[in-house]
Amino acid sequence: MPPSQKSHLQLPTDLKALPQILSWFEQLHQPQIARKLWLRFQLALAEAFTNAVRHAHKNQSPEVPIDIEVTIFEDSIEIRVWDWGPPFDLHKKLSEMLSNEENDSGGGRGLQLMESITDHLSYTRTADDRNCLLMVKHYGGDSGLSQRSITDFN
Repeated sequence: MPPSQKSHLQLPTDLKALPQILSWFEQLHQPQIARKLWLRFQLALAEAFTNAVRHAHKNQSPEVPIDIEVTIFEDSIEIRVWDWGPPFDLHKKLSEMLSNEENDSGGGRGLQLMESITDHLSYTRTADDRNCLLMVKHYGGDSGLSQRSITDFN
């Protein structure tokens, strides 16, 4: 299924860029996406960018870019955030946090938040030595099935 909208943004490693990201993301909102869901995904995006700045790019120059791509489909939205940090095992970290929940260490809450908001969350190393955080959320119900179902049965 082709995307109905796709947009890319490249930013410096600087938390001061967060308002620019949120403004850019807001301009991408589509009427078929419930406002509440959109705001939750906006929060996940803010957490992803903040983690890239604070953790992945911790010892990097502010000029090192962070790339963000938003792709909106008829029934889902995908956000990709690329960073130049060291590789990181997201699922191992989430598992460790879950088993150590009673310790309440205070770290990693952004990861847990992103996981709770998204239907799919992954962090993989790319061929160009970057990392790509992928967040996917299906919002579909009726809007995701209507057009496809009609054409599939004709």
